[in-house]
Amino acid sequence: MFKQKHIVSMRDLTRDDVDFVLDYAEKMMPCAKAGVRLLQSRILALLFFEPSTRTQLSFDSAMKRLGGSTLSLTSEESSVLKGETLADTIKVVGEYADAIVLRHPREGAARMASEISSVPIINGGDGAGHHPTQTLLDLFTIKKESHLHDLDIALLGDLRYGRTAHSLVYALNMYDANITLVAPEGLQMPKHIVSTLDSVRLTEDIDEVIRDVDVLYVTRIQKERFPDPNEYLRVAKSYRITLPVLEGVRDNLIIMHPLPRVDEIAQEVDQTKYAKYFKQAFYGIPVRMALLAILLNGAT
Repeated sequence: MFKQKHIVSMRDLTRDDVDFVLDYAEKMMPCAKAGVRLLQSRILALLFFEPSTRTQLSFDSAMKRLGGSTLSLTSEESSVLKGETLADTIKVVGEYADAIVLRHPREGAARMASEISSVPIINGGDGAGHHPTQTLLDLFTIKKESHLHDLDIALLGDLRYGRTAHSLVYALNMYDANITLVAPEGLQMPKHIVSTLDSVRLTEDIDEVIRDVDVLYVTRIQKERFPDPNEYLRVAKSYRITLPVLEGVRDNLIIMHPLPRVDEIAQEVDQTKYAKYFKQAFYGIPVRMALLAILLNGAT
């Protein structure tokens, strides 16, 4: 049985928890477009105090595919503008909905919310902290399009501020993956995360590793996370995946990206067999359907 009430960080989940979600997501695949009425009359609140396209829309779609409904709120629409605290917002919304997806610019916001909420809190991204449901759909993508056993994977780009990368490496470590972290100076993965990994290699040169991996996970250099604009400009165009860069890679390579992208992957790459980032976005539907069904319907 899945015993977690809240989904805040991958570090809260066990390997059995993750496998349970991934297996249930496979069961949800036929329902990801056709729908199923597992959560009829249930309500999911979407509290997005930071911009989102895929996370917000895929949770909205997932809940409706399950037969439920959603409530949406942004900081521009809420009493936050009048000075209401996040804690009070969570307590009130918990009276209106059966679960809450929270995206917030402050790291630790979801953890705080989970400590006071009467309903399940799902972390939809908290600053540069964690993004566990993105990690679950990333793992599902790898499982469907590649393999999780004996995996060689490189994570590229903004590994300092990138919450998707932070969550993903914790999960990959559960599966004994061989992890290479590729980042420019100043954007390396935080040392407190690296120290938890069993098999990790650090480099600034993508050419050193791209021909030796099964998965290349590309991340955007996130301008909005930089306190100093000059620091952003220094590293903004550190990497760009193009067709010449992909010469000689493994035949089974897959390229992933949590999106949105700017120019770190050339559009010409979209037409190659390696590009899986749009399918990755779709996999967010069955994975989030599975997670909602588990949390709100006690799926077994």
